[in-house]
Amino acid sequence: MKVYMDNNATTSLKKEVLEEMLPYYTEIYGNASSKFYEVGRAAEAAVLEIRERVAKQLGAKTNEIYFTASGCEADNWAIKGVAFANKNKGNHIITSKIEHHAVLSACEFLEKNGFEVTYLDVDKTGRVSPDDVEKAIRDNTILVSIMTANNEIGTIEPISEIAEVCKRHKVIFHTDSVQAIGHMPINVAELGVDMLSLSAHKFHGPKGVGVLYIRNGVRIDNLIHGGGQERGKRAATENVAGMAGLAKALELANTDLAEKTEKMKHLRDMLISGIQEKIPYCRLNGPADDTRLCNNVNFSFQYIEGESILMLLDMKGIAASSGSACASGSLDPSHVLLAIGLPHEIAHGSLRLSVGEDTTEEEVNYVLEVLPPIIERLRAMSPLYEEIMRKENK
Repeated sequence: MKVYMDNNATTSLKKEVLEEMLPYYTEIYGNASSKFYEVGRAAEAAVLEIRERVAKQLGAKTNEIYFTASGCEADNWAIKGVAFANKNKGNHIITSKIEHHAVLSACEFLEKNGFEVTYLDVDKTGRVSPDDVEKAIRDNTILVSIMTANNEIGTIEPISEIAEVCKRHKVIFHTDSVQAIGHMPINVAELGVDMLSLSAHKFHGPKGVGVLYIRNGVRIDNLIHGGGQERGKRAATENVAGMAGLAKALELANTDLAEKTEKMKHLRDMLISGIQEKIPYCRLNGPADDTRLCNNVNFSFQYIEGESILMLLDMKGIAASSGSACASGSLDPSHVLLAIGLPHEIAHGSLRLSVGEDTTEEEVNYVLEVLPPIIERLRAMSPLYEEIMRKENK
């Protein structure tokens, strides 16, 4: 049996999305910036229509939608672009310790270029406090960037409250919503954010295309220079097929969203309760209530390492992860798990299972059948676990 439980890393491309994209490879294949002949004008018209569709899904104005090549690029553009465009007003940025590396690395880059960054602590569930945001704001603060939902432990942050704080202090607020789209309602007007990043491949769209929403009036420098695409803000020949796929995937993600999220919550809770019942010495990371993403499960298993769990799960046909796909090559424990207070040895034994809208109860039951013997087998090889059992059985 093949079971895919890593939907927070990427999702499959929906058939309807592929069908939406194909004409822009074979029929309307012109360069959208080539306006002197029909096939170019057709591509240009398609881009305008696609932009309108995306704006409608996000509650934004059409001219506030900018296409990028990824969520990482959107995050980098938001942070670096605002920093350099507003450095005459200040050089202080606020973010959290559990952000995606696209945000953290961009902030580290800015620190090397004369900016100051405050990295906020989170509570044991990964929640950022709006009060902490307010206390960290200074006269020279120009940007706050807090993710909508954490990609590793599923914590949904109080974005609207943080947006209110930033608005009161006239500080630009960016949120990374890459992991949130398709798992919760996202409307930029209701959230009150100034900028928002997303990536199509997280909600059954194509890889290699994302969006940065930039509220009208926000001062931001270009990240990529060259041509005049994206109204002079982001150079690169328009990826019309990718844009079309993103728009279609976003529309599908928002269709019957409440029904789909309820289904994923049910599967998520089956996994959580099943693991807690069948496996001792495990810890659920992240919230245990509805401030958790509907599809996210993250456990730490004491006395073993996450990489070993993943390899044995793969041998049983189950795809999972130990955290962010962008950091999967690292042997260091997750920065997110360390930030919520886990010691290194426990953070190393983490497993993330993320269900999708196509996941079935049969697949969940298969995971619950396969995982406990794997944990037991690995612990049997652990001298530390053997010592713990010896003490408990005295």
